[in-house]
Amino acid sequence: MRVTVVIPALNEAGNIGRLVEETYRQVPAAMLAEVIVVDDCSEDSTGAEVKALIDRGAMPGLRYLRHGERSGQSSAMRTGILAATSPVIATMDGDGQNDPADIPRLVGLLAAPGTKGPALVGGVRTDRKAEGSKRVASRFANWLRDKVLKDECPDTGCGIKAYWREAFVRLPFFTSMHRYLPALFITYGHEVAYAPVNDRPRVAGQSKYTNVGRALVGIYDLIGVSWLRRRTKVPAIVEDQPHGRQISDLSSRLKVIEPPARRSGQIDKP
Repeated sequence: MRVTVVIPALNEAGNIGRLVEETYRQVPAAMLAEVIVVDDCSEDSTGAEVKALIDRGAMPGLRYLRHGERSGQSSAMRTGILAATSPVIATMDGDGQNDPADIPRLVGLLAAPGTKGPALVGGVRTDRKAEGSKRVASRFANWLRDKVLKDECPDTGCGIKAYWREAFVRLPFFTSMHRYLPALFITYGHEVAYAPVNDRPRVAGQSKYTNVGRALVGIYDLIGVSWLRRRTKVPAIVEDQPHGRQISDLSSRLKVIEPPARRSGQIDKP
């Protein structure tokens, strides 16, 4: 499957150029359609690093988009995904802590768009390199979210994921939705899966989140997502005529009841 890698970035000078180069080394050319870096109005040389790589002309499909105002990580992801030309998306954080070498494996576990199987495969960080307080906060947040949403996601904060583009663009958008993608995919009738991925220390710059700030926003969003899940209805489709005309994001809802096979020699009644 051809994949677009979307990388949201905010003040990631010293990280973003290295990450883009590594992505082109680690993801096979036959799989990698394009890499889209979305700059959320950085104030450092993030944009200059990416544009220098574009000017070199050695990385086909490398694109740079810049927001006119700071809008957050979810908005940056959505900008890149809407601009993508591939049916499959892989996302990574721009700080270099996600390992692009994990992308081919996540994509390999993903079902082809429009078929049965996982529409999203999320990474689960093993041997986390974040400071102790952030690891504790992350474990508590995952526990609380799972108690409320029951999405069985062990690491919703992990930035590296692969999923169907069409399924994503049909989700309701809100800021911070990137933390709730597994729950949202499940809510809208899709299967999800998880796989262990590498976690690396930040090399340059600093984190954009604090434990307190993340907790306050997280509680607010958790209430909203819980309400959305309770109020969302995705009915099964039990008849589809003529066959073969459904769009891909409806495939998981198809529960078409096929007529029983006729026995050999059975005669139709008039």
